[in-house]
Amino acid sequence: MQKMDMKAESTRRDFIKTTSLGMAGVSLGGISSSMEASDQQTKPKKVGLAIATITCDGFGDMNFEKAFEVIPKLPIKNVEFNCWYARNLTPSGIQSIKDRCKQHSLKPVCVQGTSFGASGNIIKDVTHKLWNMEAARQLGCRRVKFTGSGRGSEGGLDAVIKVLKELAPAAEEMSMLVLVENHANNNLENIEDYDRVFSAISSPNVGMCMDNAHFNGANVDLFEVVDRFHSRILHIDLKDTERMGIHKVVRYGEGVTDNAGVIERMLAHGYEGYLLLEMAPPQNPTTLEADLMKGYQLFHKYEK
Repeated sequence: MQKMDMKAESTRRDFIKTTSLGMAGVSLGGISSSMEASDQQTKPKKVGLAIATITCDGFGDMNFEKAFEVIPKLPIKNVEFNCWYARNLTPSGIQSIKDRCKQHSLKPVCVQGTSFGASGNIIKDVTHKLWNMEAARQLGCRRVKFTGSGRGSEGGLDAVIKVLKELAPAAEEMSMLVLVENHANNNLENIEDYDRVFSAISSPNVGMCMDNAHFNGANVDLFEVVDRFHSRILHIDLKDTERMGIHKVVRYGEGVTDNAGVIERMLAHGYEGYLLLEMAPPQNPTTLEADLMKGYQLFHKYEK
């Protein structure tokens, strides 16, 4: 039995090696890992402000055209790419993101893929998440982010945990952070859900993306989340919801979400990571740049 376990472990390591190294030269048509090396050589800020492409593109398949139009006009260089459509994750799609970031002097910091969801069979979900990890590596970043499916659907929280158990060793070997994001009315929604996740997954490479507005939308106290999970919070999404119990995004400062309070308490716990502007969907195309500049003005002071 021990020999069989050792053989299985060796096979798994060979797979990860093939995924994280071989794909770069073969499946992705020679996209190099130079950006990854550059990212490791350039010491990032311990706390940095970033922006999500969804903030400009909304939920449609825009090929990031609006994002690359608006974001270069802002004093924010760190970008999270919401790769929810097939062409975003093809070899040419990844190369396109890479080329346009170079053109506009932007830095990819995270790839957000589609949600966890594996009713009955987790293989597709595991391989999808592994490919998102490889895409992130090719773009020179080490963060991938996923939320859950609708509450009680697609295998529920049990399926999410099964997938994360498979991803955690791969994340450690690929030096990736898997960010598990909360949403209202979702399999990943409240404190009890994260208690279950983190009881099952102890890996430091698996942590929470804390979406402040979605926690408010689910009637969850933000400071209770921070006090309980601060050591597992690796990413913070900043947006404002209209009122408690309802997730309806509004402009910064027009809702009830205490983003500044969360940041300050997390910094007191020694938080290092990104603070992500994610005012999505965009509230008004005609005021988009001004709305995002307000977010920058509110939160850039926390960069260090």
